Amino acid sequence: MTSNPFVGSEAVASGLVRKHELRTRYRAVFPDVYVDKNAVLTIEERARAAWLWSHREGVIAGHTAAALHGAKWVDEDKPVELVWQNARRPPGVRTFDFRVPAEEYVQYLGMRITTVVRTAFDVGRSASLGDAVASLDALGNATRFRATDVLDLAARYRGARRIRQLRTALDLYDPGSESPKETWLRLLLVRAGYPRPRTQIPVLRTDGWSKYYLDMGWEELMLAVEYDGEHHRTDPIRYAYDIRRAEELAHLGWKVIRIIRSDREPDVVRRVEAAWSSKLL
Repeated sequence: MTSNPFVGSEAVASGLVRKHELRTRYRAVFPDVYVDKNAVLTIEERARAAWLWSHREGVIAGHTAAALHGAKWVDEDKPVELVWQNARRPPGVRTFDFRVPAEEYVQYLGMRITTVVRTAFDVGRSASLGDAVASLDALGNATRFRATDVLDLAARYRGARRIRQLRTALDLYDPGSESPKETWLRLLLVRAGYPRPRTQIPVLRTDGWSKYYLDMGWEELMLAVEYDGEHHRTDPIRYAYDIRRAEELAHLGWKVIRIIRSDREPDVVRRVEAAWSSKLL
């Protein structure tokens, strides 16, 4: 057997595994679903394990479906989200008791998962508004779904919970965001009263053909705000590149405010306000 999830009773019945091997060579992820005892499962493998536990009848949904559609930054420790009626779900699985119409799911490596649009409809109504926007941004960055398509779907479910939040989140949605921290930064600027910044602003370099891309900002002011992750300082090659990039952008007339993890929200707003005022002088 491989380390991929498999149904233990089926493997024993077919003679691929003996009963004592299930106890010694494999471990149960969910009831009657096994993997190699040393396997470290990806989110896709955990999704498959949960689907097998549902007797291959469930529909992978929510943030799990978003990850399978290519969204990054999905917490792999969260329970697998599965549309399947079962009140006795095991730890590691979160089930939902409702029906997903055939047009709202697709096949993914033999499993059923919600479509991109249906997935956006679901993740946009979960948790807080900030988390919902970050989830939509991540899904949109991978798939480029259209907010209008999600709103059209929402019109069929007028009584669903958090529909108002979904509409607000879709209004704030931006597939140009490339990390949850960039989403957080963009929403902070919007809440502070600034015009909605454009994301992934292309800036033609002095060589005349290549471009830099700025996280977000306002082109008319040549003012940008960027979030620098830890890799910007721990990777020597990236660090050297960032220095050259900053010098060239300054030469081109751009003011770039660089935000790091330790910056507090009031300080970020204060720095943007100072830069904004100086650009208007």
